[in-house]
Amino acid sequence: MISDERLLEQMAEGDQAAFEAFVHRYHVPIHQYTERLLKDSKKAEDVVQETFIRLLKQLKSKQIPTYPKAWLYRVASNICKDYWRSAQYRSEDTAKEEMPITVDQQASVVEIYERQETRKEMLASLKSLSESQQQIVTLRFYEDMKLKEIADILDIPLGTVKSNLFHALKKLKGVLSKEAEKEAEKNEGTTQSRPRAVSTRR
Repeated sequence: MISDERLLEQMAEGDQAAFEAFVHRYHVPIHQYTERLLKDSKKAEDVVQETFIRLLKQLKSKQIPTYPKAWLYRVASNICKDYWRSAQYRSEDTAKEEMPITVDQQASVVEIYERQETRKEMLASLKSLSESQQQIVTLRFYEDMKLKEIADILDIPLGTVKSNLFHALKKLKGVLSKEAEKEAEKNEGTTQSRPRAVSTRR
């Protein structure tokens, strides 16, 4: 498979096929990442488009990113941060919005319900983390990135990534444990609580 760096070189030379191949490679991952951060598919698409526009501008000025994948995620993260700081974001009640859920036609109603409940729990628990912790957890467990890659994307030291991830997981464990206890108490004496595995992975 042709490397990212080679594709960018070809893009810088005006190769349309290379551009399409690069977009095909990263459109879905970047969209999934920004959708998890923004909890809004439409806004995530806007961020993806802006990310690729900035890449084209970068290439037009003959500045090819050394680590294209990390560069893309870093730019997408920065655009999300700009959005969070914007007046538009402050005027919207985004906290109440829920991320659209893709429904597997083969799944049973019970399975879909459990997936939605688990997804809601995870999204709710992520809100208990700081902005940087949310990004680190998302990149590590939803984008399956290495800690060094996360450090490059967020432009912070590797030690900071490790420390933030440790504290984030500790906090998530506490939040999810409390939720499990509440559910058990709620169902005690009425119906048997249904065991549910909550994972930080997709």
